[in-house]
Amino acid sequence: MESGQQIKWKNIRIKTSNLKPLPSQGIYVVNLLPNNLSEAEKEQGFELLFNGKDLSNWKVASSGEPVKKGWEVINNELVVNANKEVKGDGDIITKKEFGPFELKFDFKLTEGANNGIKYGIGNNGPQIGLEYQILDDEKHPDAKQGVVANRTLASLYDLIPAEKEARFVNKTGEWNQGRIVVYPDNTVQHWLNGRKVVEYNRGSAIYKALVARSKYAEYKDFGMAPKTPILLTDHHDNVFFRSIKIREL
Repeated sequence: MESGQQIKWKNIRIKTSNLKPLPSQGIYVVNLLPNNLSEAEKEQGFELLFNGKDLSNWKVASSGEPVKKGWEVINNELVVNANKEVKGDGDIITKKEFGPFELKFDFKLTEGANNGIKYGIGNNGPQIGLEYQILDDEKHPDAKQGVVANRTLASLYDLIPAEKEARFVNKTGEWNQGRIVVYPDNTVQHWLNGRKVVEYNRGSAIYKALVARSKYAEYKDFGMAPKTPILLTDHHDNVFFRSIKIREL
């Protein structure tokens, strides 16, 4: 503070005893412990989709069979096998379906990697739906495809680009935090590292116009399934996941 300037304070209080946590409902809870549910998250109704140990909550999207190839649990992280010479099971999908939901997840990209999380699935087959794009924007060519960068990291793939600043995106080899929120009124949000980067209204006139000019134009009522599983794509690139958790709203 420069000489001659003043800062005034009043009503400064502190409590040191009989401390009780406030109710967690309506508060966004940050939990950085991998594959863990805090008491506040449990109160809000979150459940782990990946427990850091196995794929008991998942199945092969194309067949419904248990996941056996192409996905591994290494050091409590879910890893997509990058060996393109070994045929894996492909995309995997949750056994459960969810109505309006909040999904939180950590992901880590390797150089040039591509992946995605799909939702709004069910009325056009087990693998067609809305996608939160997970991509190395610097090294993967898909970042320069599509329209106005709508295939870049955290975008609604091929529909709406993520509005993000590079300084808030952690580089390859570091963990990023993603979040998808689908509200009961069909408002949908994509978040990246605590910042909202996409928001749209599913089923609105603008949404329908975007779908009509996209690669999904042929699918009737694309992305409009009222209940959906969660799908992780497999593009044979090394991508790591942990702390995948969800609650219905």
